[in-house]
Amino acid sequence: MGASPSIPRDRSRQLQVIGAGYGRTGTSAISMALEKLLDGPVMHGGTQILAREDAYLKKLVDLQRSRGDRPRMMRLLREITAGFVGITDQPGILYIPELMELYPDVKVVLVTRDPEKWWKSIEPVAKNVQFWWLKPLLFPVPALRWIPEIFQGFIARNRSLYGDMKPGIELLKRHNAHIRKVVPKERLLEMEVHEGWEPLCKFLGKPIPDEPFPRSNEAAAVQQRFKEAVITAFIIWVSIISFTSMGIYVMYSLYILSFQPQEEARVEILA
Repeated sequence: MGASPSIPRDRSRQLQVIGAGYGRTGTSAISMALEKLLDGPVMHGGTQILAREDAYLKKLVDLQRSRGDRPRMMRLLREITAGFVGITDQPGILYIPELMELYPDVKVVLVTRDPEKWWKSIEPVAKNVQFWWLKPLLFPVPALRWIPEIFQGFIARNRSLYGDMKPGIELLKRHNAHIRKVVPKERLLEMEVHEGWEPLCKFLGKPIPDEPFPRSNEAAAVQQRFKEAVITAFIIWVSIISFTSMGIYVMYSLYILSFQPQEEARVEILA
Protein backbone atom coordinates (compact mmCIF):
# COMPACT_ATOMS: atom_id res chain seq x y z
CA MET A 1 0.00 0.00 0.00
CA GLY A 2 0.96 3.66 -0.12
CA ALA A 3 2.43 4.86 -3.42
CA SER A 4 2.39 1.33 -4.88
CA PRO A 5 -0.56 -1.08 -4.99
CA SER A 6 -0.48 -4.22 -2.88
CA ILE A 7 -0.53 -7.37 -4.99
CA PRO A 8 -1.30 -10.77 -3.41
CA ARG A 9 1.29 -13.52 -3.74
CA ASP A 10 -0.80 -16.16 -2.02
CA ARG A 11 -4.22 -16.12 -3.66
CA SER A 12 -5.56 -18.66 -1.17
CA ARG A 13 -5.71 -16.06 1.60
CA GLN A 14 -9.22 -14.90 2.54
CA LEU A 15 -10.70 -11.47 3.03
CA GLN A 16 -10.85 -10.74 6.76
CA VAL A 17 -11.83 -7.06 6.93
CA ILE A 18 -13.81 -4.71 4.72
CA GLY A 19 -13.08 -1.02 5.14
CA ALA A 20 -16.54 0.36 4.37
CA GLY A 21 -15.75 4.06 4.75
CA TYR A 22 -16.41 6.16 1.66
CA GLY A 23 -13.42 7.61 -0.19
CA ARG A 24 -11.74 10.55 1.58
CA THR A 25 -12.60 9.26 5.05
CA GLY A 26 -9.09 7.94 5.66
CA THR A 27 -9.26 4.82 3.50
CA SER A 28 -5.56 4.90 2.67
CA ALA A 29 -4.53 5.16 6.34
CA ILE A 30 -6.93 2.36 7.31
CA SER A 31 -5.50 0.22 4.50
CA MET A 32 -1.97 0.63 5.84
CA ALA A 33 -3.16 -0.08 9.39
CA LEU A 34 -4.89 -3.28 8.26
CA GLU A 35 -1.81 -4.45 6.39
CA LYS A 36 0.14 -4.06 9.62
CA LEU A 37 -2.43 -5.85 11.80
CA LEU A 38 -3.36 -8.62 9.37
CA ASP A 39 0.13 -9.13 7.92
CA GLY A 40 -1.05 -9.28 4.35
CA PRO A 41 -2.02 -7.25 1.27
CA VAL A 42 -4.99 -4.88 1.42
CA MET A 43 -6.77 -3.74 -1.72
CA HIS A 44 -7.07 0.05 -1.56
CA GLY A 45 -9.28 0.81 -4.54
CA GLY A 46 -7.84 4.19 -5.46
CA THR A 47 -4.27 2.90 -5.52
CA GLN A 48 -5.23 -0.21 -7.47
CA ILE A 49 -7.15 1.77 -10.09
CA LEU A 50 -4.34 4.25 -10.73
CA ALA A 51 -1.41 1.84 -10.61
CA ARG A 52 -2.41 -1.73 -11.55
CA GLU A 53 -1.99 -3.46 -14.90
CA ASP A 54 -4.43 -3.37 -17.81
CA ALA A 55 -5.90 -6.84 -17.23
CA TYR A 56 -6.83 -6.09 -13.62
CA LEU A 57 -8.59 -2.82 -14.47
CA LYS A 58 -10.42 -4.57 -17.31
CA LYS A 59 -11.71 -7.03 -14.69
CA LEU A 60 -13.08 -4.12 -12.65
CA VAL A 61 -14.90 -2.91 -15.75
CA ASP A 62 -16.27 -6.42 -16.33
CA LEU A 63 -17.57 -6.39 -12.74
CA GLN A 64 -19.54 -3.23 -13.43
CA ARG A 65 -20.86 -4.64 -16.71
CA SER A 66 -22.12 -7.76 -14.92
CA ARG A 67 -25.19 -6.00 -13.53
CA GLY A 68 -28.14 -8.34 -13.91
CA ASP A 69 -25.90 -11.41 -14.04
CA ARG A 70 -25.39 -12.22 -10.36
CA PRO A 71 -23.36 -15.46 -10.79
CA ARG A 72 -20.88 -13.63 -13.03
CA MET A 73 -20.72 -10.67 -10.65
CA MET A 74 -19.95 -12.94 -7.67
CA ARG A 75 -17.29 -14.80 -9.65
CA LEU A 76 -15.59 -11.56 -10.65
CA LEU A 77 -15.74 -10.22 -7.09
CA ARG A 78 -13.97 -13.34 -5.85
CA GLU A 79 -11.33 -13.08 -8.57
CA ILE A 80 -10.73 -9.39 -7.86
CA THR A 81 -10.35 -9.93 -4.11
CA ALA A 82 -8.50 -13.26 -4.18
CA GLY A 83 -5.45 -13.20 -1.91
CA PHE A 84 -6.28 -9.89 -0.22
CA VAL A 85 -6.80 -9.89 3.55
CA GLY A 86 -8.60 -6.55 3.46
CA ILE A 87 -10.30 -4.17 1.06
CA THR A 88 -11.07 -0.44 1.28
CA ASP A 89 -12.46 2.27 -0.98
CA GLN A 90 -14.11 1.67 -4.36
CA PRO A 91 -15.30 -0.77 -5.61
CA GLY A 92 -15.50 -2.74 -2.35
CA ILE A 93 -17.68 -0.24 -0.52
CA LEU A 94 -20.39 -0.66 -3.17
CA TYR A 95 -20.54 -4.45 -2.84
CA ILE A 96 -20.71 -4.95 0.94
CA PRO A 97 -23.55 -7.54 1.05
CA GLU A 98 -21.98 -9.52 -1.79
CA LEU A 99 -18.54 -9.54 -0.15
CA MET A 100 -20.08 -10.63 3.16
CA GLU A 101 -21.74 -13.50 1.33
CA LEU A 102 -18.46 -14.54 -0.28
CA TYR A 103 -16.55 -14.25 3.01
CA PRO A 104 -18.95 -15.18 5.86
CA ASP A 105 -16.40 -14.45 8.61
CA VAL A 106 -15.40 -11.00 7.35
CA LYS A 107 -15.63 -7.99 9.67
CA VAL A 108 -16.56 -4.48 8.58
CA VAL A 109 -14.97 -1.18 9.64
CA LEU A 110 -16.95 1.97 8.84
CA VAL A 111 -14.69 5.00 9.08
CA THR A 112 -16.77 8.15 9.45
CA ARG A 113 -15.99 11.84 8.98
CA ASP A 114 -17.71 15.20 9.26
CA PRO A 115 -19.85 15.33 6.07
CA GLU A 116 -19.04 18.95 5.21
CA LYS A 117 -15.29 18.43 5.55
CA TRP A 118 -15.61 15.23 3.57
CA TRP A 119 -17.41 16.91 0.66
CA LYS A 120 -14.87 19.73 0.56
CA SER A 121 -12.16 17.09 0.20
CA ILE A 122 -13.83 14.87 -2.41
CA GLU A 123 -15.53 17.53 -4.55
CA PRO A 124 -12.47 18.20 -6.80
CA VAL A 125 -12.21 14.48 -7.63
CA ALA A 126 -15.94 14.30 -8.36
CA LYS A 127 -15.52 17.14 -10.86
CA ASN A 128 -12.40 15.68 -12.50
CA VAL A 129 -14.05 12.38 -13.44
CA GLN A 130 -16.82 14.26 -15.29
CA PHE A 131 -14.46 15.83 -17.84
CA TRP A 132 -15.70 14.76 -21.31
CA TRP A 133 -12.17 14.77 -22.73
CA LEU A 134 -10.83 12.26 -20.20
CA LYS A 135 -11.96 9.16 -22.11
CA PRO A 136 -10.47 10.08 -25.52
CA LEU A 137 -7.32 11.40 -23.84
CA LEU A 138 -6.62 8.15 -21.96
CA PHE A 139 -7.79 5.86 -24.77
CA PRO A 140 -4.30 4.88 -26.03
CA VAL A 141 -2.81 4.36 -22.55
CA PRO A 142 -2.79 0.75 -21.27
CA ALA A 143 -4.62 0.36 -17.94
CA LEU A 144 -5.43 4.07 -17.66
CA ARG A 145 -7.81 3.77 -20.63
CA TRP A 146 -10.29 1.96 -18.37
CA ILE A 147 -10.40 4.67 -15.70
CA PRO A 148 -13.22 6.83 -17.20
CA GLU A 149 -15.50 3.79 -17.54
CA ILE A 150 -14.61 2.62 -14.03
CA PHE A 151 -15.53 6.01 -12.58
CA GLN A 152 -18.77 6.12 -14.55
CA GLY A 153 -19.56 2.65 -13.26
CA PHE A 154 -19.02 3.87 -9.69
CA ILE A 155 -21.46 6.70 -10.30
CA ALA A 156 -24.07 4.31 -11.72
CA ARG A 157 -23.65 1.92 -8.79
CA ASN A 158 -24.00 4.79 -6.32
CA ARG A 159 -27.26 5.82 -7.97
CA SER A 160 -28.63 2.29 -7.84
CA LEU A 161 -27.83 2.08 -4.10
CA TYR A 162 -28.60 5.58 -2.89
CA GLY A 163 -30.87 7.08 -5.53
CA ASP A 164 -30.31 9.90 -7.99
CA MET A 165 -29.23 12.99 -6.08
CA LYS A 166 -27.15 16.12 -6.48
CA PRO A 167 -23.52 15.55 -5.46
CA GLY A 168 -22.95 16.61 -1.87
CA ILE A 169 -22.93 15.60 1.77
CA GLU A 170 -26.16 13.60 1.42
CA LEU A 171 -24.20 10.90 -0.42
CA LEU A 172 -22.01 10.21 2.61
CA LYS A 173 -25.01 10.15 4.93
CA ARG A 174 -26.89 7.67 2.75
CA HIS A 175 -23.81 5.50 2.33
CA ASN A 176 -23.21 5.28 6.09
CA ALA A 177 -26.89 4.51 6.68
CA HIS A 178 -26.71 1.75 4.07
CA ILE A 179 -23.71 0.13 5.79
CA ARG A 180 -25.43 0.22 9.18
CA LYS A 181 -28.48 -1.43 7.61
CA VAL A 182 -26.75 -4.31 5.80
CA VAL A 183 -24.02 -5.18 8.34
CA PRO A 184 -24.96 -6.92 11.64
CA LYS A 185 -23.94 -4.81 14.65
CA GLU A 186 -21.68 -7.52 16.08
CA ARG A 187 -19.62 -7.48 12.87
CA LEU A 188 -19.44 -3.68 12.49
CA LEU A 189 -17.02 -1.13 13.96
CA GLU A 190 -17.60 2.59 13.52
CA MET A 191 -14.61 4.83 14.13
CA GLU A 192 -12.78 7.93 12.99
CA VAL A 193 -9.16 7.91 11.90
CA HIS A 194 -8.06 10.22 14.72
CA GLU A 195 -9.04 7.52 17.24
CA GLY A 196 -5.97 5.56 16.19
CA TRP A 197 -5.10 1.95 16.93
CA GLU A 198 -7.20 1.23 20.03
CA PRO A 199 -10.74 0.70 18.64
CA LEU A 200 -9.46 -1.10 15.55
CA CYS A 201 -7.17 -3.47 17.49
CA LYS A 202 -9.86 -4.21 20.07
CA PHE A 203 -12.38 -5.00 17.33
CA LEU A 204 -9.96 -7.33 15.53
CA GLY A 205 -8.46 -8.86 18.66
CA LYS A 206 -4.94 -7.68 17.79
CA PRO A 207 -2.26 -6.14 20.04
CA ILE A 208 -1.67 -2.41 19.62
CA PRO A 209 1.50 -1.82 17.55
CA ASP A 210 4.30 0.15 19.14
CA GLU A 211 4.25 2.81 16.45
CA PRO A 212 2.09 5.78 15.38
CA PHE A 213 -1.13 5.11 13.51
CA PRO A 214 -0.54 5.49 9.74
CA ARG A 215 -1.16 8.86 8.16
CA SER A 216 -1.74 9.44 4.48
CA ASN A 217 -2.70 12.44 2.40
CA GLU A 218 -5.09 10.73 0.00
CA ALA A 219 -6.04 13.93 -1.82
CA ALA A 220 -2.43 14.85 -2.67
CA ALA A 221 -1.61 11.27 -3.72
CA VAL A 222 -4.62 10.99 -6.04
CA GLN A 223 -4.03 14.42 -7.58
CA GLN A 224 -0.39 13.53 -8.24
CA ARG A 225 -1.30 10.23 -9.88
CA PHE A 226 -3.98 11.96 -11.95
CA LYS A 227 -1.44 14.53 -13.19
CA GLU A 228 1.00 11.75 -14.06
CA ALA A 229 -1.74 9.92 -15.96
CA VAL A 230 -2.63 13.02 -17.99
CA ILE A 231 1.05 13.73 -18.77
CA THR A 232 1.58 10.12 -19.87
CA ALA A 233 -1.45 10.32 -22.13
CA PHE A 234 -0.25 13.57 -23.72
CA ILE A 235 3.18 12.06 -24.41
CA ILE A 236 1.62 9.02 -26.08
CA TRP A 237 -0.72 11.16 -28.17
CA VAL A 238 2.17 13.42 -29.27
CA SER A 239 4.14 10.32 -30.26
CA ILE A 240 1.19 8.89 -32.19
CA ILE A 241 0.56 12.17 -34.03
CA SER A 242 4.27 12.68 -34.75
CA PHE A 243 4.80 9.18 -36.16
CA THR A 244 1.56 9.37 -38.14
CA SER A 245 2.53 12.74 -39.62
CA MET A 246 5.99 11.43 -40.46
CA GLY A 247 4.49 8.35 -42.12
CA ILE A 248 2.13 10.47 -44.21
CA TYR A 249 5.01 12.75 -45.25
CA VAL A 250 7.18 9.79 -46.29
CA MET A 251 4.37 8.16 -48.26
CA TYR A 252 3.55 11.46 -49.98
CA SER A 253 7.21 11.98 -50.87
CA LEU A 254 7.47 8.49 -52.35
CA TYR A 255 4.27 9.07 -54.28
CA ILE A 256 5.64 12.29 -55.78
CA LEU A 257 8.99 10.69 -56.63
CA SER A 258 7.28 7.75 -58.33
CA PHE A 259 5.75 10.13 -60.89
CA GLN A 260 8.83 12.30 -61.45
CA PRO A 261 10.67 9.95 -63.88
CA GLN A 262 7.51 9.65 -65.98
CA GLU A 263 7.24 13.42 -66.24
CA GLU A 264 10.91 13.72 -67.23
CA ALA A 265 10.46 11.05 -69.92
CA ARG A 266 7.42 12.90 -71.32
CA VAL A 267 9.45 16.13 -71.55
CA GLU A 268 12.24 14.35 -73.48
CA ILE A 269 9.74 12.86 -75.97
CA LEU A 270 8.13 16.22 -76.60
CA ALA A 271 11.52 17.77 -77.09
